[in-house]
Amino acid sequence: MLLRLRAIAHHAKIRLVLAYLAGASTALAFAPYGLWPIYLVALAFALRHSELLRPKQAFTYWLSFGFGCFSVGISWVHVSMDTFGGLPLIASVGLMALLALYLALYPALAGMLLAKMSPKSKYLRYLLLFPALWVVTEWARGWVLTGFPWLWGGYTQTSGPFSPLASAIGALGLSYLLAMLAGSLALLLQANQASWQRRFAPTVIIIVVALIGSKVATVLSPISQTGKQVNVTLVQGNIAQSMKWQPEALWPTMIKYMDLSRPEFANTDIFIWPEAAIPAPEYMVEDFLDNANKVANLNDSAIITGIISRQQDNFYNSLIVLGNHNSPMQSEADYRGDGSNEFRKHHLLPIGEFVPLEALLRPLAPLFNLPMSSFARGDYQQANLNAAGHQVAPAICYEIAFPEQLRANVNADTELLLTVSNDAWFGSSNGPLQHMEIAQMRAIELGRPLVRATNNGVTAAVNPQGQITDKLPQFETAVLHVSIPLVEGETVFAKWGQWPVLLLSFFSIFISLVRKRFKIKGNKHIEE
Repeated sequence: MLLRLRAIAHHAKIRLVLAYLAGASTALAFAPYGLWPIYLVALAFALRHSELLRPKQAFTYWLSFGFGCFSVGISWVHVSMDTFGGLPLIASVGLMALLALYLALYPALAGMLLAKMSPKSKYLRYLLLFPALWVVTEWARGWVLTGFPWLWGGYTQTSGPFSPLASAIGALGLSYLLAMLAGSLALLLQANQASWQRRFAPTVIIIVVALIGSKVATVLSPISQTGKQVNVTLVQGNIAQSMKWQPEALWPTMIKYMDLSRPEFANTDIFIWPEAAIPAPEYMVEDFLDNANKVANLNDSAIITGIISRQQDNFYNSLIVLGNHNSPMQSEADYRGDGSNEFRKHHLLPIGEFVPLEALLRPLAPLFNLPMSSFARGDYQQANLNAAGHQVAPAICYEIAFPEQLRANVNADTELLLTVSNDAWFGSSNGPLQHMEIAQMRAIELGRPLVRATNNGVTAAVNPQGQITDKLPQFETAVLHVSIPLVEGETVFAKWGQWPVLLLSFFSIFISLVRKRFKIKGNKHIEE
């Protein structure tokens, strides 16, 4: 008996190790690798090997799978804590592990509920219930405790064959599709010779329908070009993170951005400077802003720049518009420094921009006392920026990962999506590349061209199909000038957002619960 128990324990440990490795492999499905089929295979493998587990065992199994996903997939978070957070290596690795373990709770919850609610029919289990649970837990991860919607399965399709479907069902809808495909592969892995052909059918049907849907979404796209264009210049200053917030670096930084912009004034409508390109409160650099405003006006241009704005006693991570003298919207023309024609970041980054339990945590380590980590929160929905007469819907850094927030700020007049960032915090890791991949998905969902300006990359222009048309190399001081064709029309996702996919998922879970309840009642009546 003792030998048997040891054998079972040994088998359980091997199972958890394999689950971790399967989860870790999913990092290869995201940028910069883009090997999206690995995501399907890893999910299918995990489904196949967790089928017979009891709920508690399934929770542990999928926790290991999720820990593999996040400990490898977002290991770049460690760079900011180690290099710029002032923490010892062991502490930064420990915090990284805790974050990955927290995020792993969501796939663990999906796996446990799948085992607990599992219908007798394997088709319902893998093709209906699992996709619904997977999507609901991914969605929950995107808003609980302010949310961390990184590594949603749908992002593996940003450059994949099913990407056009995002204009209708969004990134979460693509997650649902991939979970269905993984479920169909799990059915195949369990098939014997007699049932293999029957179980192969769902995989073929899902792939064919998805490919046809992608083609239809492309051919019947409601997005069309207007025949107009806007000339945009993106400025990548490549300011060293260690110097960015030093007082002596303030004026050299601002002068650098102006000097890089000056040669492009003749053929530029809108200049984009990245997040906190001006690393000081607005009131401290009034002379520079006044001069830059005049230069932009003289050249019939506008400059959108990241800066710290102030309203009463609150400071905001903001974007302001300089120039704009010839804007047809006279009520928002020219720079006045009064908070008009300004965008204030709403979705703040924990620790980096606000510190939960501030009085307790700030004394513990430099990590909790980073520069500008006491920002106030802007409104969830704000007016588009008006830049040289063009309507621009912005998202600052982390905000681009929240599709519903950007959708709430896009309207029929929006011509351009804009995101600015400073990913220098994450060095040469995969973080900035994953960030770019997420931004590309927003362009597909909302059917608008997108420009992304960063301190040291990735700085790029993206078309409404989510394809990068122009970009700058990372870690170089450079300027990107692009002529962007403007479009009109509204995608299905822009109208309805994530709610159709979420309602389908919740309805599927509800049906599974009802079936389970009636099955239990039926068994009781038979016994009686």
